[in-house]
Amino acid sequence: MIPGDTGEDRALIERFLEMMTADAGAAKNTVAAYRSDLLLASGVLGGRLVQASPDDLARVATVWLDLSKASVARKSAALRRFFAFLAEEGHRTDDPGNALPRPGASRGLPKVLDHADVDRLFAAIAQRIARDPPDPKDLRLAALVELLYGSGLRATELVSLPRRAIASDRPYLILRGKGGKERLVPLSDRARAAVVLWRQQVAVESAWLFPSGKTHLSRIRLYQLLKGLAAEAGIPPDRVSPHVLRHAFATHLLAGGADLRALQAMLGHADIATTEIYTHVDASHLVALVNARHPLADTTRRVDAKTPEA
Repeated sequence: MIPGDTGEDRALIERFLEMMTADAGAAKNTVAAYRSDLLLASGVLGGRLVQASPDDLARVATVWLDLSKASVARKSAALRRFFAFLAEEGHRTDDPGNALPRPGASRGLPKVLDHADVDRLFAAIAQRIARDPPDPKDLRLAALVELLYGSGLRATELVSLPRRAIASDRPYLILRGKGGKERLVPLSDRARAAVVLWRQQVAVESAWLFPSGKTHLSRIRLYQLLKGLAAEAGIPPDRVSPHVLRHAFATHLLAGGADLRALQAMLGHADIATTEIYTHVDASHLVALVNARHPLADTTRRVDAKTPEA
């Protein structure tokens, strides 16, 4: 037992590692290394890693002074991802991860799917449900993917939706997160239609929209279903996960002109800095945006229009 440990560190570390496995598709060796790094850091702080301040993390980093840059980079990455997870899940209102060293390593961007990849996923689903009659499991998969990509739900939020959480005549969903915080999530017509078709297969007495046994579908099973769909659609399975589809929702909205603050609210991020990672739109979009919206670009067009031909 870690000195001073109340159990909160261990519980949240395991939840974080479950997310890494189910949402991000982390390899077993990565998960094992992260578990070791996080538990060791928790030990340095007497079992109070979850409540760590920037000064506490600076103290943890002093233990790494004799380690290689690669080891320090990995340990820092483990802790930064852990604190980003705590902030996103509502366990903290801040993210002290910036206090950790970055030995020559830049923050990697999440994996992303382009529009063509997403189209291939939905084409594979459409082919499945075109069968007469469609397999109920395919109707379930259609509803899951529509909600992941169409609304940007977290995997846990998605699999634990109550059976009546989504109404066919209401274009939004109200989710209650950590600390009782509520957020409004938009629902596309396609997503609501997919849910209606799937819900007809769910027992009326079920508490869950996506039941499995005595509880709801697990995040691990959702992860497996998406990997299978990716392979069927001709996309490398390691490029697709629940988090990747949530990321595609965000990046494609921003590329289409969505406001960053509105996206923050839809994703349920406590800190705008967490949302800013989704701003890595391609350069061609940025150039087109400047050419279309910048006042000097407009002036240039007006000057060109008034310039007489030679």
